[in-house]
Amino acid sequence: GHEQYTRNMVTGASTADAAVLMVDARKGILTQTRRHSYLVRMIGIRHVIVAINKMDLVGYAEPTFRRIVEDYRAFAAQIGIDDVTFIPMSAFRGDNIVAPSEAMPWYHGTTLMGYLETVEIDEERLQRSPFRLPIQWVNRPNLDFRGFAGTIAGGTVRVGDAIRVQPSGKSSSVARIVTLDGDLDQAVAGQSVTLTMADEIDISRGDVISTAESPAGTSDQFEVALVWMHDEPMLPGRNYLLKIGAKTVTATITEIKHQVNVNTMEHVAAKQLELNAIGICNLGLDRQIAFDPYEANRDTGGFILIDRLSNNTVGAGMIHFALRRADNIHMQHVDVDKAARGRLKHQKPCVVWLTGLSGAGKSTIANLVEQKLHAMGHHTYLLDGDNVRHGLSKDLGFTDADRVENIRRVGEVAKLMLDAGLVVLTAFISPFRSERRMARALVEADEFIEVHVATPLAVAEERDPKGLYKKARRGELKNFTGIDSPYEEPEDPELRIDTSRCTPDEAADKVIEALRSHGILLER
Repeated sequence: GHEQYTRNMVTGASTADAAVLMVDARKGILTQTRRHSYLVRMIGIRHVIVAINKMDLVGYAEPTFRRIVEDYRAFAAQIGIDDVTFIPMSAFRGDNIVAPSEAMPWYHGTTLMGYLETVEIDEERLQRSPFRLPIQWVNRPNLDFRGFAGTIAGGTVRVGDAIRVQPSGKSSSVARIVTLDGDLDQAVAGQSVTLTMADEIDISRGDVISTAESPAGTSDQFEVALVWMHDEPMLPGRNYLLKIGAKTVTATITEIKHQVNVNTMEHVAAKQLELNAIGICNLGLDRQIAFDPYEANRDTGGFILIDRLSNNTVGAGMIHFALRRADNIHMQHVDVDKAARGRLKHQKPCVVWLTGLSGAGKSTIANLVEQKLHAMGHHTYLLDGDNVRHGLSKDLGFTDADRVENIRRVGEVAKLMLDAGLVVLTAFISPFRSERRMARALVEADEFIEVHVATPLAVAEERDPKGLYKKARRGELKNFTGIDSPYEEPEDPELRIDTSRCTPDEAADKVIEALRSHGILLER
C-alpha cells in the first residue's frame, strides 16, 4: 500500500491473526514494506505471508523471487518475525492465487488461498489468559437489577468467581452471567455478557472486571509504542484524548524516547512525530486506568489518541509497561489554600493570559495593568515571553515543539503563582489554541481570563519595535509567528483588544474592567 494508507493498515491489522504483505517483484523490498512489517510485528500478528506479486512482469524468474526472499528474511530476523511464508504470484493472471501456477514449475509451495484456508490460528490463546471484561455499559432497567455489560477480552469467568474491579480495586464475586439466551454457568473470551455482582459495589463504564488472582494493572504513566496518523505533527506536552476500551481520559506525551527508522531499525532522536512515524514515548494521563501490556492483551493494552478540537483520531498506540514511579508520588494536603491567600490580598487569584502577534502590544498592556493593580494595592506577578527565555526556557528554541514546551512550562509556573494567591499576568505569543487550552485546563474555569491582543499583522509589522519582522522577511529569522509559522486566533476569548483602535492605557483599563466584572478584585 502507499504510504498515505499506513493509518488504514494499522486500523485493519489491529484485530488480524495473519498479514499478507504485497511486494512488487520489479521493485523488491521498499521502505513501505519495512514499515508495514514493523507494524505487523508491533501489533503482534504472528503469521506473515509475503506475496511477491507481478511475477509475470519479470518473466516468472526464479532468481528474482529468491533474491527478494533472501532480502526479506534478513530484515524479518532483524525485527523478530519468525513465521514467514513466501508465495510468488501474479494477481492479474491468477498465478498461485487459487491454483498452482504452470508458469512457475520451480515453486512447490502452497497457493495464497491454500495458505489462508489452512493457517493454524491459536484460538484458545485468549481463553488461557487472565479474565478481563472491559465495561461498555452499566445495565440498570429497574431498581432490582444492576448488571455490567461488555465483551470478554480474555480468559474465562464462572458463577462464584472472585473478581476485582480496576482501577478502583474493589472486590466481589460473580452472582450471575446473563445473556440474551439465558443465564450461563461460565463464559469465555469473545462472548458478550452481562455480569451481576454478589455485593453492591460501584462499577462504571470504562472500568475493567478482572480475576482476583491476576487483576489488570493500574497506572497513569506508561511507556508506549505510538504510530502517528495525522498530517499535523505530534508534539510532546500537547494534550490529547486517550481512548482505551470504553474509557476516555486526557493524555500528554511527556517524552519521545526515540523514533524508529524503519529502513535501518535505528533509534533516532526526535522532538516530534510526523505522519506515519513510529516512536517509543512516555505517556502521562490525568487519572489512573486499568491496563495490560499490549503483548498480553490487545483489547486492554491498545489505545487511540484523539484531537481535542477536531475529534479526529490522530494516533494509535500499544502499552509496553507502566512507569511505576507514578505510584510513589502523591499530592500533599495543605491547610492554607489559594482562596485563603487571595482573601488576605483582597483579591481572587486568577491568570490573565495575553496572546497575540509579536508587536501587538501584549507586554506593554500587561506592564500597564500591573502598574495600575499595584497602585490599587493588589498583588500581582508578570510573566513575560522574552524574560522567561533568559531562565526558565533558555534551553528552548522557536520550533513548534519548543513553543509547545515553553507554554507548558509557563502554564505550570502560572498555576503555582495562582496557588500563591496572586493575579498572574502572562504576555506570550502562545500561537496554538491547544496550548492555550492546556494552560486554561490547569486551573479552575473561573480563574482564567484569555485576552486576545488582536492587532492586525500589517500594524504589528509596521511597528516592529525589535526589527524581527524585517529579519523574518529577509529569511534571517526562521519559525517567526505570522510570517512562516502560524498563529491560531482565539475563538472565544474573555476579552479582545485591537490596539490599532485604542491607546495602551485604554487597553489596560479594559483589562482592569474585565477583572472587576469577573469578581477578581475584591472590596477592601
